[in-house]
Amino acid sequence: MLIGAALVASGWLLMRWKPIAFSGGMTIEQDYWAGIVIVALVFEAARRGIGLILAMITLVFFLYPFVSPWLPGILNGRGYGLERVVTFLTTDTQGIYGIPIGVAATYIITFTIFGSLLSRLGAGDFFFEISFRLTRGMRAASAKSAVLFSSLIGMVSGSAAGNVAVTGTLTIPLMKREGYKPHQAAAVEAVASTGGQIMPPVMGAAAFIMAEVVGVSYTEIMATGLLPALLFFGTAFVVVHLRAVRSGIKPVTTPTTDRRSTARVLWDGMPFIAAFALLLGLMLMGYSPFKASLWAMGAMITATVIWNRRIDRDLLARIAGAVTEGASNVVTISAACAAAGIIAGVLGLTGLGSKIAVLIDLGSGGSLLIALVLTMIVSIILGMGLPTTAAYLILATVVAPALVKMGVPVLTAHFFVFYFGCISTITPPVALAAYVAGGIAGADINKSGWTAAAYAAPSFLLPFAFCFGPGLLLQGTLGQNVAAVVTGALGVTALAIAVIGVLHRPLSLLGRVVAALAGVLLLFQDLLSAAIGVALMAGLWALTEFRARKHAT
Repeated sequence: MLIGAALVASGWLLMRWKPIAFSGGMTIEQDYWAGIVIVALVFEAARRGIGLILAMITLVFFLYPFVSPWLPGILNGRGYGLERVVTFLTTDTQGIYGIPIGVAATYIITFTIFGSLLSRLGAGDFFFEISFRLTRGMRAASAKSAVLFSSLIGMVSGSAAGNVAVTGTLTIPLMKREGYKPHQAAAVEAVASTGGQIMPPVMGAAAFIMAEVVGVSYTEIMATGLLPALLFFGTAFVVVHLRAVRSGIKPVTTPTTDRRSTARVLWDGMPFIAAFALLLGLMLMGYSPFKASLWAMGAMITATVIWNRRIDRDLLARIAGAVTEGASNVVTISAACAAAGIIAGVLGLTGLGSKIAVLIDLGSGGSLLIALVLTMIVSIILGMGLPTTAAYLILATVVAPALVKMGVPVLTAHFFVFYFGCISTITPPVALAAYVAGGIAGADINKSGWTAAAYAAPSFLLPFAFCFGPGLLLQGTLGQNVAAVVTGALGVTALAIAVIGVLHRPLSLLGRVVAALAGVLLLFQDLLSAAIGVALMAGLWALTEFRARKHAT
């Protein structure tokens, strides 16, 4: 019945779009009834595909036009009837059929198929083997290979929880065998998988939507996200290394089960390397992500045929399975996009979006820092229990305009909420990525969530830092960008030292406070604060070195 209703209502609107557009928005009664069916189907799709949380959030916004005349203060509005709301949501480009669903129908579906094709053709095994070989012999080798592996897989999965499910089954047992406690192994995997969503060249579905909403090319989104992503994974590397130092985990050389040489592994993985290189090259040349991904998929299939020297039924089955799986995976994203269209439509119709911006402005008292803290809280709360795409869609329409109103550049504001939408998957009390990792590790899921949040603590400061200086988003001058790279790397390292509480040896509470203060000062891209931060870290390093030598003596 629902499938039939979807076909009839969608078919009707498909036939009616030209008369509605050319008449300036004039609708008839049948449009209204088709719209009622579409809105109801969107709510049910959101409930089934994403969960009750998104459906309830969408329902609250949908009901606002009907109850606004009775609400107090700034939330009071003129109110609208059901017919006006429904026809606006289903026949206007600000509603359900807006930018989010358009992006899902073009860019997102091609990249979900691209990711499925990578998986079906064996890219996961290739990435894992490379990550394992790069980190073998290091302290915390299994955890570091987990970080590398998750960053590579996360680039094409677009889902932190899905990334954990794919990579965690391989990496978590290795970490536990090396000496990590179950909740620590789960936390490392959850943090690493979350960062994959902000790692160029493929940053997940939300990044494509951001490019359309902000009105910039996806290449610019990639450039903006590069340094924050590298700092995120740099933090993860430092955290797992220091955690191993504190736990007394020694370097071990685990023999690989793959007897091929590294050169041979790279040669066998050339179809995947070539696909990524072509994808990145075409987008840098100005091709659309849609066209670049299609060419990359074609190149990967062609290279696979050349490398294997055959076209058999198994290869055709893998390709067909990838197309089917990719199309299935985009269904839930599309449901989230359609639900976000309802929210965006209500905000546009009623002016509620500008009212929320005013509320944040009033609540902050005009202070940008307080406004950013309030925005972070709202972003994390709205992002809890939602996939990153759904979280960003809500935040982009509800919260980001408030920051723009206070003078934050549009792209920076959207990247701020996008970043917190991503890391909300490891923020208790609802931390989806940490819960999945905890289940795989056999650990307490709440303990896994809080540990993951602690390991990612330095990353919670990064969005604030790039709101106060353009260098961290590579939007400043050459000097500012270079300085941001140096101070950013030193800053997240200092914060990781403060979180784990070890340098050469365990630090006192005062030592951790000094490291944290130095990290904050280094991140905020001011010459004086950076100098003070370097001085504090140099003093802490010298003091711990002196104590270590004295202890050895």
